[in-house]
Amino acid sequence: MAGSTTKDMTVGSPMKLILGFSVPLLFGFLFQQFYSVVDMVIVGQFLGVDALAAVGATGSINFLILGFCMGICNGFAIPVAQKFGAKDYSMMRKFVANSVWLSAFFAVVITVIVSLLCKNILQWMNTPDDIFRDSYIYILIIFLGIPAAFLYNILSGIIRSLGDSKTPLVFLIISSFLNIALDLLCILVFHMGVAGAAVATVISQLISGLLCFFYVVKKFEILHVTKEEWAVNTDYMKFLCSMGIPMGLQYSITAIGSVILQTAVNGLGSVAVASVTASNKVSMFFCCPFDALGSTMATYGGQNVGAGKLERLGKGLKASGLLGCVYSVLAFVVLYFIGDNLIALFVDAGETEILANARMMLLFSVAFYIPLAYVNIVRFLIQGMGFSTFAILAGVFEMIARAGAGLFLVPAFGFVGVCLASPLAWILADAFLFPAYTHVRRKLEKILSVNQ
Repeated sequence: MAGSTTKDMTVGSPMKLILGFSVPLLFGFLFQQFYSVVDMVIVGQFLGVDALAAVGATGSINFLILGFCMGICNGFAIPVAQKFGAKDYSMMRKFVANSVWLSAFFAVVITVIVSLLCKNILQWMNTPDDIFRDSYIYILIIFLGIPAAFLYNILSGIIRSLGDSKTPLVFLIISSFLNIALDLLCILVFHMGVAGAAVATVISQLISGLLCFFYVVKKFEILHVTKEEWAVNTDYMKFLCSMGIPMGLQYSITAIGSVILQTAVNGLGSVAVASVTASNKVSMFFCCPFDALGSTMATYGGQNVGAGKLERLGKGLKASGLLGCVYSVLAFVVLYFIGDNLIALFVDAGETEILANARMMLLFSVAFYIPLAYVNIVRFLIQGMGFSTFAILAGVFEMIARAGAGLFLVPAFGFVGVCLASPLAWILADAFLFPAYTHVRRKLEKILSVNQ
């Protein structure tokens, strides 16, 4: 039977459920960004602008690879949420077991491949010579820590799929403070440079994953897999891959555009790279509510489709959309007035060109937060409904926009072209996602009516 640690999202007020589930997720994402921001603050203030640019130059390739890993794990959790919603707990545990086998396989393969290729990738991206060495050291250590990322993401995804969004938050808070302490220790005491920031990130994520593991073993009796349920099942693995790989590719395809854009930014020099890094760190912190709403809608959609309650999908979309729009307006007001102060955390006040560029990019982004809100909400809802392939197509539109900005707008307009990339990506993605949601909703209604 399901215990008190789980939450059934198929009954009750959608607004109340979404808000209650997303708030712990929000704090989790905030703390995740918090220690990422602290990384950048420590690097920028204690190691200098070149070190900040070196870490920032790896951002898009970092997102390309780790986003794929995170997407796979989130996709693996969708069948778990669906079977939990349908109260088929034995099959749910079989999906959990097979997702663990697949995660271990992907973790090893991806780690080996990208670690061997990371120097070549940085060269292909035209990384400036003055920051190349530090960029390589940083990203290599991050890539070697991919198994730790898999451990945390697969376990936290499974825990959330059962309706518990609070526990992963607690473990993330613990690892966040640990990461800060390790940052200071590695950089200020051991003088490890950018390698210290990377080591701190990997160790803290490993510990958060281990905490999730021990919690599942101790508290989630519903997830205690029997020997028979641990058996490898190729049919289950195929289904899990049909959910996870498209979801991973969604992140990666989106990131391909970011890599092309980053290559164009690299061509503008290390000042432009540092400007983008500072702006993105502030923006990513303020984008955490959209990430929380998206993850919430994946679980909400998965459980309600599993329970056959399709009428609740539209109600959930309206509730989450209202929350996203209200927050977008508030974020614009806040960043318009104090954005400068937040950017100044990363660079010295004397770096006037970097500060001006970063502020311009930040304001371009926040002005289009409402389209971004719906990108996350609708995309993840569609994934939770079981149609991950459509998320890939949304990612294709984002890729086209960012790649187009890198190839055409940046050469023509310089840094302004960089600022236009994300707003264009979000608008194009929404143009696809809304009709896609209507299509998959109707398809599910037909399937349900036939089964009845």
